[in-house]
Amino acid sequence: MTEPVHVIRRLEHALADDDFAWSLLLVGEDQTDKLATLTGDLRGPYSKTGDGKQIASGFSYWGIGPTIAWANATNDPFYLVMKAGAESFLRHWRKVRPHVENGGFHLVSLGVGTGVKDRTILGDMRRQNRNMYYIPVDMSSEMLRMGTLEPVRGARFPMSQVLPVQLDFSIADNMDELGQMLARLIGDDPILFTLTGNTLANFESDEEVLSTITRVLRPQDRLLLEVASTSSLDRDAANAAADEYHQTRAFAEFVTSALRYNTDLKIDNDRIAFRGEVETNDALRVKIVWQNNTGEPIVMGLPDHTEVVLEPEDTILLYTTRKFSTERLKKLTAACDLTPIEHAHSGFRHTRRPSPFGLDLLLLAPGTVEGPAATTLADDIWST
Repeated sequence: MTEPVHVIRRLEHALADDDFAWSLLLVGEDQTDKLATLTGDLRGPYSKTGDGKQIASGFSYWGIGPTIAWANATNDPFYLVMKAGAESFLRHWRKVRPHVENGGFHLVSLGVGTGVKDRTILGDMRRQNRNMYYIPVDMSSEMLRMGTLEPVRGARFPMSQVLPVQLDFSIADNMDELGQMLARLIGDDPILFTLTGNTLANFESDEEVLSTITRVLRPQDRLLLEVASTSSLDRDAANAAADEYHQTRAFAEFVTSALRYNTDLKIDNDRIAFRGEVETNDALRVKIVWQNNTGEPIVMGLPDHTEVVLEPEDTILLYTTRKFSTERLKKLTAACDLTPIEHAHSGFRHTRRPSPFGLDLLLLAPGTVEGPAATTLADDIWST
């Protein structure tokens, strides 16, 4: 009696020559738990400052409506951070690439986005490692389906070497499970983890999330981190950071989409506020909030068919983002025991006046990398 052929092997052959838009997905979480979390967050306490009810990071992209809204926002030329990131990434990646194009790296993309940056990375890395795996990880299964199309089609990356994983990577237990699964799947081969698009800036605690990711890095692994940066930390810079996001209607549609699709609240852009502030003297933070400015209570229906009363001036935090100073990045990497291997920086060049804002791409290694060259480069990075 012959051994049965595993379903995954059969499925690979079954889909090999099928032109239907199939996509495989490894689901790591119970979606009812995620809905319960979102509902609980929307029952938060009263706050005029966006510190009570909230749409936590990840839920902004969760579901087909927010995914489409995000895709529309990324194509809006007035979304300056996205536009600058798309323009600078290829130049930045070319500087970083020599450190990871050899050695047989696989790619684990945390927060897949549109997949354009993954396409660039995969196109280069697969020339050196034809057997590499591409493992995009995102809380939103819809984002995974949309985001993997670009790398697979654009870089002609084989679907048989792609494993999309639905998982909230900001949760420590989830990252531990992901790390164990990757070790069984890949063995001792090195992995390039990527967190691009200033995704780190969207979480309530950037240090906690970076530490959660770092805990699964082995000595042979590397982390590619892309962040928005600032050389100024005053009130004017904070206001300018908020104005960047206020300029695009498509971005406003995106940040309100999770509220629109998960509640019965009528969305009026006159109730959306973009608030910039200096955070702990080493970063700029932008909080985008919905606020009840009607002077009357508003009843909001929740996904579990219960209701919550939004009193006058109560807020719902829709989105958080940041621009990091060099000092903040230095503190973060030190706290997470990460060593810079390479660094690329571009300032914003699309404004008439000099801008303190820019984008940074850092290649980081866990622990301390031996050798004087690594030490000297780290000193050079943090001295800029």
